[in-house]
Amino acid sequence: MNSISVRALLVRGMIAGLIAGAFALAVAYFLGESQVDAAIALEEAHSHDHGGGEELVSRTMQATGGLATGVLVFGVAVGGIAALVFCYALGRIGEFGPRATAALIAGAALLTVYVVPFLKYPANPPAVGNPDTIGERTALFFLMVALSVLLAVAAVIIGRRLAPRLGNWNATVAAGAGFVLLIGLAYAFLPSFDEVGKDFPAGLLWEFRLSTLAVQVTLWTVFGVVFGHLTERLLAPAALAATPRTASAVN
Repeated sequence: MNSISVRALLVRGMIAGLIAGAFALAVAYFLGESQVDAAIALEEAHSHDHGGGEELVSRTMQATGGLATGVLVFGVAVGGIAALVFCYALGRIGEFGPRATAALIAGAALLTVYVVPFLKYPANPPAVGNPDTIGERTALFFLMVALSVLLAVAAVIIGRRLAPRLGNWNATVAAGAGFVLLIGLAYAFLPSFDEVGKDFPAGLLWEFRLSTLAVQVTLWTVFGVVFGHLTERLLAPAALAATPRTASAVN
């Protein structure tokens, strides 16, 4: 794949990430912000400090401009990274076309970057969590992300090496089982945090966590669909155009 194709795919990945970010922003605003507001209201109701300082950024700005900036920039960034992964993975992970490869990368990103770390360290709304442990919790979450991604890459490499001896299906099952086993060990040995107050509504906590999961599912699903469509339009015509030239060269 030449530099022109890589550049074109990178641009398309960022465009797809921006579109996916717009859809994720809508989900975050309409599903998640109401839970955030409810959690903030609970935090203020239980706070003994009623003379707090003036907000540097208003809640309205946080829920609109701040949320939009964060989600859209995140979408563009991960779209570009996923496009570079696509450039490397296309043709190396099996006989998949551009659309299928894009879908596989989006699904793998959702699983490794969010779902696996989320199951160990789920998102918490305001009023949940000890402020003294926020640094440790953040570091452990990113450690879990790194472990998940690295183990997933290792599983793909091992699966490819086992395939000639075991067959594709058995190699995939063996590599997947190894990934699950090692992630389970990470879950068991890494510290956990149970900092949800007894008076915090369980329903609100569940709805908040589901909304954060819905944002990520929306982001990666839309990205996979849009990026797959854009890459198919870019790469499939080139492949079709090369076919007659190849055939004529053979003749």
